[in-house]
Amino acid sequence: MQWFDVLLHVDRHLNEWAGAMGPWLYVVLFLIVFAETGFVVTPFLPGDSLLFAIGALSNTENSVIHVGVVGVVLSVAAVLGDAANYSIGKAVGPRIFTSSSSRLLNKDHLLKAQAFYEKHGKKTIVIARFVPIVRTFAPFVAGIGRMHYPTFALYNVGGGLFWVWSLLLLGYACAQNEFVKKNFGVVTIGIVVLSVLPIVVEVLRAKASSRNK
Repeated sequence: MQWFDVLLHVDRHLNEWAGAMGPWLYVVLFLIVFAETGFVVTPFLPGDSLLFAIGALSNTENSVIHVGVVGVVLSVAAVLGDAANYSIGKAVGPRIFTSSSSRLLNKDHLLKAQAFYEKHGKKTIVIARFVPIVRTFAPFVAGIGRMHYPTFALYNVGGGLFWVWSLLLLGYACAQNEFVKKNFGVVTIGIVVLSVLPIVVEVLRAKASSRNK
């Protein structure tokens, strides 16, 4: 329930953290985004909703967060995270994924990311930024497939910048909207639901296709 409360009231918790940590909040946010994109064992960390909430918080009175500074910090975290994940995938491959029941090293998550990658090709590195779980596993799969690194780096930097800045600025622009201010928790959960929607659609299509065979 504590994690659900954090998700539902991201703005309130960010305010609390900002007041308690001051500039150290940038370090914490960097580590969260880096871990969420850089390690296949942490796909549960907040991504889209966190960026939106940070952008919104930066456009509130007396905010200690500067949208430009946090945008640069999190862009670096996102790019370095994917780069680290690619290197890990290239080094260890799928050998560590042996169970479909494991919460941290779930083989099903890897297979879904591989299917997503096969469907969308190199664009997956950009598209996956906006899809939870796939976002964490896509660079890992690219490393397993030994995708040409300069090509990966190009998509990584472009996708990372687009992901971070689009959601930050969306939150910044919506911060003063009355509906958003009164229903911030619902809005952030809505963002998560929309993010997960592509996975749900793919799963339903796969099930429908298997029934028709």
